[in-house]
Amino acid sequence: AILSPGAIVKRPVVVEDPVLGDVIAIRHMVYVSLSYDHRIIDGAMAASFLAAYRDALEAVGPDSALI
Repeated sequence: AILSPGAIVKRPVVVEDPVLGDVIAIRHMVYVSLSYDHRIIDGAMAASFLAAYRDALEAVGPDSALI
């Protein structure tokens, strides 16, 4: 499989705030694509990998350590 992350850019997104409700905010976003051989890797396996990759990226913050 080949994982291809794009450039990180600032984009307007809708964020749910507990006090204000839905608000538009600027966030850093990246598009990631995954190409793989469908004869070897099942689509569900690829989707679960991308979900785990997204969760790992979203968990990174100013106080977290990259291990």
